[in-house]
Amino acid sequence: MRVLVVGGGGREHALVWAIAASPLVERLCCAPGNPGIAAEADCMPVATGDVEGLAALARQERADLVVIGPEAPLAAGLADRLRQDGIAVFGPSRAAAQLESSKVFMKDLARRAGIPTAGFAVFDDAGAALAHIRARGAPVVVKADGLAAGKGVTVAVTVEDAEAAIHAAMIERVFGEAGARVVVEDCLFGEEVSAFALADGERVLMLETAQDYKRAGEGGTGPNTGGMGSHSPAPPITPALATRIKREIFLPAVQQMAADGMPYQGVLFAGLTVEEDGPKLLEFNVRFGDPETQALMLRLRSDLLPALAAAAEGNLAHIDLRWSAEASVCVVMANRGYPGPCETGGRITGLNRLPEGVTVFHAGTTACTGGDIVATGGRVLGIAAAGATRAEARALAYRGVDAVDWPGAVCRQDIAQTGT
Repeated sequence: MRVLVVGGGGREHALVWAIAASPLVERLCCAPGNPGIAAEADCMPVATGDVEGLAALARQERADLVVIGPEAPLAAGLADRLRQDGIAVFGPSRAAAQLESSKVFMKDLARRAGIPTAGFAVFDDAGAALAHIRARGAPVVVKADGLAAGKGVTVAVTVEDAEAAIHAAMIERVFGEAGARVVVEDCLFGEEVSAFALADGERVLMLETAQDYKRAGEGGTGPNTGGMGSHSPAPPITPALATRIKREIFLPAVQQMAADGMPYQGVLFAGLTVEEDGPKLLEFNVRFGDPETQALMLRLRSDLLPALAAAAEGNLAHIDLRWSAEASVCVVMANRGYPGPCETGGRITGLNRLPEGVTVFHAGTTACTGGDIVATGGRVLGIAAAGATRAEARALAYRGVDAVDWPGAVCRQDIAQTGT
């Protein structure tokens, strides 16, 4: 097969790494890719936001399958454009991608499909939102309706925190038009987990679970980020609970989307809390998680490519995936200042001296003349390892972190040790 992966972050590096291992691959390309991806695939300088450019690249490469990594090109309709050209796509249509691009759409679908989720109210007027919060009290969760790079959610412990979140989203417009409308939700208190399933428009295939660490600081302190680390599997998920998640979360969503004329094909990522009475949906994402994917791919023992192709072709019925019983951990190394303004441009060395069993996934890196790797993004590297236990995997991953020579790096020291 000739495969094109769209994206250039750590998630896409992990997907390319897994796809490259398939004996079915004839040619593997990635647009735009990154220096780490370049070791596994040919990188093409086409931006993820260039829908027509990516469609032209897929035609030029005679791609049998396009795997779309990030949410933004899905929300922009890249999958629809590729399907117009008769190209198989792993990723939902623009309409189906509203499950992530609009929190309001997602909450309404959950309500109609009977998916257990937190109570909520929707506001497009800041004054009405503030009045609701003052009358309701805290804690409460404030979510920007649109895409905000994983940073549009505020868990407000006090009314003042909630008011500040409304002011930032709706008045200051720190998330742009994504914050013109907000969802104000009841606060759930269970342990958070990330669950994943492949969908072919009708059926779902459950994947393994993970937990990620959203806050910048140890102990879940500091601002929200795109994710500072992850581990897999998620300890709260038993086989019985996984069955409930499939039955109560994933299947109703896929069935409702089909009934609404928006069949869902791709990966569906459910952020959940595990409450006393079972799983509750926090949000849907229409792509693999980052950095959860880095931890998941380390545990995959099957060929990923046939599963992606089957989802794209609407034929998951005979697909099964095997997973290692090991635990895996991914620690994100970021530029100082992330998720705010970052000090970029630092030179990274030591990546060729990592301990045996450590895998590095590139996210925000650039290769300079002479082969030097420099840190150019917010989240820059994912240092991942697997082990017989989570503690063993964690220890090896942090040995990998210690081996990287990069003076500008910051990372959390409690990944896979404390709560998210």
